[in-house]
Amino acid sequence: MTLSATIRSPAPFTRIAVRPASGTLGAEITGVDLSRPLDDETFAEIRQAFLEHLVIFFRGQTEMGPGEHLAFTRRFGPVEPHPLGSRRGLDTHPEVMVLENRPGKPGPPNDFWHSDISFAERPPALSMLHAIEVPDGPADTMFCNMYTAYEDLSDGLRAVLDGQYAIHDAYHLVNERPSRVPPQAVPPGVRHPMVRTHPESGRRALFVNPYFTSHIDGMKRDESRAILDYLYARATRHENIYRHKWRPGDVLLWDNRSAMHYAVRDYDESLVRYLHRTTAAGDRPV
Repeated sequence: MTLSATIRSPAPFTRIAVRPASGTLGAEITGVDLSRPLDDETFAEIRQAFLEHLVIFFRGQTEMGPGEHLAFTRRFGPVEPHPLGSRRGLDTHPEVMVLENRPGKPGPPNDFWHSDISFAERPPALSMLHAIEVPDGPADTMFCNMYTAYEDLSDGLRAVLDGQYAIHDAYHLVNERPSRVPPQAVPPGVRHPMVRTHPESGRRALFVNPYFTSHIDGMKRDESRAILDYLYARATRHENIYRHKWRPGDVLLWDNRSAMHYAVRDYDESLVRYLHRTTAAGDRPV
């Protein structure tokens, strides 16, 4: 049986409990302590839940340290640092990036829809966050399902997009004030299919985002903008979004191949927010 068939008709979970968190994506996983090694059978069920729900999270993982965080990420693929070094890593575990906001040290904004590092030749397969300290109330993160964003389009528009390419670049990272990366460190734009086939599920998803996608290859930018803005509006409809409310100890991972995310910035530097992030290597989109 193929993996895509398994996803459509999943076997029942016996080692974990899975509670869907919204109608379109997101699920809470219980019955797992990520500070301890996972047996292969339990990890297989976690991976299955991840592929089904695109975003999964575990509450109360306060005992998980950076070493366990890295070990869990590596079960999904090789761990990668940020390619442009725009996030500092822990001194003891450089592959664990730090997301921090506190008085005198405001965190860089991420209040825009995007898929992480889509300007790379091989964008990451997944990103994982461990909430060490988070405020009670603000600073949610939203996710949207790019499978349904594609599947809900008309047959005619899907036919137009299939086989079409778009250019992704790191322009906005360089032009932030203050910039997180020097201009000379930024690679040239890359060309990715606008609709990619997920390498594990076999499903097709839109693969464009407002932050890193500059334009559709072979089109004028104003022509591109009209089409891309329509796709973004369809992808980010309320009914296609899961909004995560953070608690200390949360571990959350999302599939960059089939979801976009947006970090709500309804706070300032007076609120402390400290998380660890890792990414697992992905494939060239096809």
